[in-house]
Amino acid sequence: QVRLVESGGGLVQTGDSLRLSCAASGRTFGLYAMGWFRQAPGKEREFVAAINWSEDTINYADSVKGRFTISRDNAKNTVYLQMNSLKPADTAVYYCAAGQNRLRLLRGENDYWGQGTQVTVSS
Repeated sequence: QVRLVESGGGLVQTGDSLRLSCAASGRTFGLYAMGWFRQAPGKEREFVAAINWSEDTINYADSVKGRFTISRDNAKNTVYLQMNSLKPADTAVYYCAAGQNRLRLLRGENDYWGQGTQVTVSS
């Protein structure tokens, strides 16, 4: 079993930056794909970013391209989401996701979810 714990959320102003972290523990050997989803109040959960083990395949939602950067530290079993130029539309609960298959993760069919961390961007 795998446990995912997010951290780094908070309340910031428009244009500010945050870095989210997601640390995986337990049986982490097979976590080929890791990524992030988010869900704003009254909206469906949406894909944000994903990265594979070797860091040579990265996906971003169009809404965050050029502003967000996903990375991972395999030695620490941790994935990061650097969020720059934040705006109110980025306000949401951000969920860490992990699994054995990247394409399945992109569809939200990942094996594991974190508990979520709140990101609030004021105008």
